[in-house]
Amino acid sequence: MRFFVASLQAALFALFLFVPAADGAALRPTRDIPLPGVEGRIDHLAVDLSGQRLFVCALGNDSLEVIDSQKGQRLQSITGLGAPQGVAYAFAQNRLYVANDKGGLCNIYDGKSLAPVGKLELADDADNVRYDNAANRVFVGYGNGALGVIEAATGKLVRSIKLPGHPEAFVLEKKGPRAFVNVPSARQVAVVDRNAGRVAATWQMDNASANFPIALDDDNKRLFVGCRHPAEIIVLASDSGNRVTSIKIADDTDDIFYDQKNHRLYAVCGAGRVEVIEQVNADDYRIVESVRTASGARTGLFVPELNSLFVAIPHRGSQTATIRRYQTE
Repeated sequence: MRFFVASLQAALFALFLFVPAADGAALRPTRDIPLPGVEGRIDHLAVDLSGQRLFVCALGNDSLEVIDSQKGQRLQSITGLGAPQGVAYAFAQNRLYVANDKGGLCNIYDGKSLAPVGKLELADDADNVRYDNAANRVFVGYGNGALGVIEAATGKLVRSIKLPGHPEAFVLEKKGPRAFVNVPSARQVAVVDRNAGRVAATWQMDNASANFPIALDDDNKRLFVGCRHPAEIIVLASDSGNRVTSIKIADDTDDIFYDQKNHRLYAVCGAGRVEVIEQVNADDYRIVESVRTASGARTGLFVPELNSLFVAIPHRGSQTATIRRYQTE
């Protein structure tokens, strides 16, 4: 009998190891970092890995919030900005770039002291910012349709690439010279040749619209385009623009991230959900978790080096402005 009971316990334990945790093993909340006094919408985030700092665009608060992600506390606020929307930390040049909607200013700060060291006057609505370490350049989407190319070390605008409309999120190809840019007003993804400084192709969204977030799987040549109408992720072949499949998600997504190590997508949706999508293979995807967050929490940042997804939760009613950290492993 003792042998039977021991065998049964061993079998049940082995079975337990292969059953996913009911509380959501794919995405586990580990810490809330409060941002008292921060009002309005929160836009995009960036990270300084060496300093373990997060930079948060508090658009509605006209401030950039600086957070110690390791200690889980706010370090300082850079105030008096003009609705900051995008931010990038150029670590090799020790510069921080912050793009503002009002006036189209791109403010430049010393990466360590955060003292202002310069600014660029672009058109209105300077938006998403991306840093290309290999080329030592910073890219900023702005105005009625342009992608600014900035020399990261000097802060000088070296080129402006014309687009068919205002650019929202864009992603830089790591294994090639292209950038894929969402242009919602044209219902297109513009494919930019970064070397030539021009749009090489445009891919129509057909029946979908409001294509704001975008992510890329370089290895499998798959581009993930988040749309709000209808609420879905459209999967395109990044070498041709051909539609592969689509995935229904919650409403109001503004950030999508691809987790190469775990073969997952994280779609941050303002309806109060993070959709965790498993990449079965390059052509097959399924939602494995729908993690509840809070109303209006539609932006975030996935940091693979920290195995973490940070989600920005705005102040609404009794809901305090917060950065929530999730463990992705």
